[in-house]
Amino acid sequence: MSKQDDDSAKGITRRDLVRGGVLIAGSVVVAGAIVAHSKTGKRTKDPKGDESIRQLPEIKTVPRGESSDILIQMQDELRAAMKKPVEQRKWKMVIDIRKCVGCHACTVACIAENKLPPGVVYRPVIQEAIGTYPTLALRFFPRPCMQCELPPCTEVCPVGATWKRLDGVVAIDYDKCIGCRYCLSACPYGARTSDFNEYYTENTPKIQPYELLPNNEYGKAWSRKDKKSPVGNARKCHFCLHRIEVGLLPQCVSTCIGRANYFGDASDPETLVSKMASKTNQIKLLEDKGTRPQVIYLI
Repeated sequence: MSKQDDDSAKGITRRDLVRGGVLIAGSVVVAGAIVAHSKTGKRTKDPKGDESIRQLPEIKTVPRGESSDILIQMQDELRAAMKKPVEQRKWKMVIDIRKCVGCHACTVACIAENKLPPGVVYRPVIQEAIGTYPTLALRFFPRPCMQCELPPCTEVCPVGATWKRLDGVVAIDYDKCIGCRYCLSACPYGARTSDFNEYYTENTPKIQPYELLPNNEYGKAWSRKDKKSPVGNARKCHFCLHRIEVGLLPQCVSTCIGRANYFGDASDPETLVSKMASKTNQIKLLEDKGTRPQVIYLI
C-alpha cells in the first residue's frame, strides 16, 4: 500500500476537505452529487461529468487526539479546562506568523462575531515589509489584546471598569465604563478602541436591521437601539469569553485558514498552546514596557 493510500485509510485529508467532499450515509457527496459509495468504492459520474473524485473512507467519528486537526484538539483541551475552577485556568494565545497569509479573515470574523461598528476593531492585522530591495517580503502580525499580566490600562481607569480576571483575560464592565478613554491612551499596543455609535449603513435610506442586533460579549446581550452600553464605552478583544464559556474556541482561532493561531489553557503543560509557547523562535511585542503580554508570536 502506498503512503497516499495509507493516509487515505486513516481519514479524510485536508485535500478532501478543500475539494468539498462530504460523507453522507456512506456516500461521498461533492457539490450535491453522489459520486462514490464508500463501501463499494464504485464511482458514479456526476451530472457535470467529473469522474476524478477519488473514494473517501467512511468515518463514523471525528478523529481525536494528536492526529486530529488542531482545532479539534484545542477545543477538546478547552472543554477539559472549563471543568476546572476559573482561578486554575490561564488563557494564552500563540500566533505563528509564518503561517499567516494576511487574508484578514480573523479580523472580519471578529467583527461579525461581536457585531462591531465602524471604527471598532479588536483584531487588526498589521503588515511589515522585511528585507531589502529587490528582495522584499511582507509578514503579517494579527494584533488582538495582549491580555497583559501587568496591564497598564486597568491602573488608569478612574471607576474600576476594567480589570484582570482570574483566568488572565482583561475585561471591561460596560455598565461601569464612563467613556473617558484613559485606558486607550495607557495601552501601549493600541488594542483598545471607543464606540462612537456609528453604523456602516448610516446616511443611507435605512440603517439595516443586522446593525441593530445585540451582541453577546461577556455573556450578556448588549443592544444598540437605545444608545446605551456599549455605545460610548471603551472596547477590546476579550478572547471571545462568551464562546469560551460554552466550550468554543475564540472566533479568530476557528476562522484562520492557515491554522496560525493556538489557544488554550497555559496552566496545563500538556496543552498544545503550552507546547507552542515553549518554542524558542518566539517574540513578544514591546517586552520593554514590562506588561508581560500573554500573546506570543512565532517567527
